[in-house]
Formats: sequence, structure tokens, C-alpha cells
Amino acid sequence: MNHVKDILSRKGANAISVHPDTTVLKALQVMAENNIGSVVIMDEKKYLGIVTERDYSRKVILKGKNSTDTKVAEIMSSDLPHIQPDDTIEHCMELMTSSNIRYLPVFKNEQLEGIISITDVVKETILKQQQTIKHLDSYINS
Repeated sequence: MNHVKDILSRKGANAISVHPDTTVLKALQVMAENNIGSVVIMDEKKYLGIVTERDYSRKVILKGKNSTDTKVAEIMSSDLPHIQPDDTIEHCMELMTSSNIRYLPVFKNEQLEGIISITDVVKETILKQQQTIKHLDSYINS
């Protein structure tokens, strides 16, 4: 059974973060530069929330706000479920599906360890299936 720590060990635990006073436009630039769909909002070493492209479209564009005046603290999602490195990929898939979310913050001892996305979960699921197929193929052909 695969766990969140398996994803973090492959992709790295570094989550790109910005300060809560960062403008939405600057946060979008950071996302574009890093080819990611979200940034973590941190004040010093304290996790406050996450801003996603979805937050931008729903909380800025659709509400007629300005990206250069709006701070990420105004649109961040701070109520995402928290997961731990030892949680299973299946648990994450259930959480994401039932809550209709694409990102989960990973915490260990109250410290942010990283962020996993639905893409990470799907890739890990596919990897597990490929390993199972390889194992079965090896068993059948031996």
C-alpha cells in the first residue's frame, strides 16, 4: 500500500510559498514560473492556507476584483483537510473526491511537510498498478 510519504520522497517536500500580503498577480507569476497550480501561504514558518488557480478564477475574476490590489490572504483556502505522511493514497483520493478539492497539505508534528495534488495521487496510483502488473508478469513467466 502506497503512502503520502512515497509521493513526497519522489517529488520533494518543498512547497512553494508566498507571504499573505503578496498580491494575487505576484502569486500567479510565481505559479507560472514554477509550472504549478497552487502556492502555500506562510507567515514566517506558520502555514495559513493555499491559493490555487481555482481560487483565482472564483474569488477574483468572477467577483470583479483586481489581481494587482487583492492580497492572497483575501482569497486563500484555509479549511483544507490536513493529512500526514503515513496516510494512504486511497485515503487521500477519498478526501479529495468527497470534498471536491485538488490539493492537500501534508503535516508532521504540526509542521508543513509539503503539498500533494490530485495529479500526484493519480500518478502514484498508476505507478502502483504498473508495479503490480510487473510483479504478476514476473510470477507468470517464472
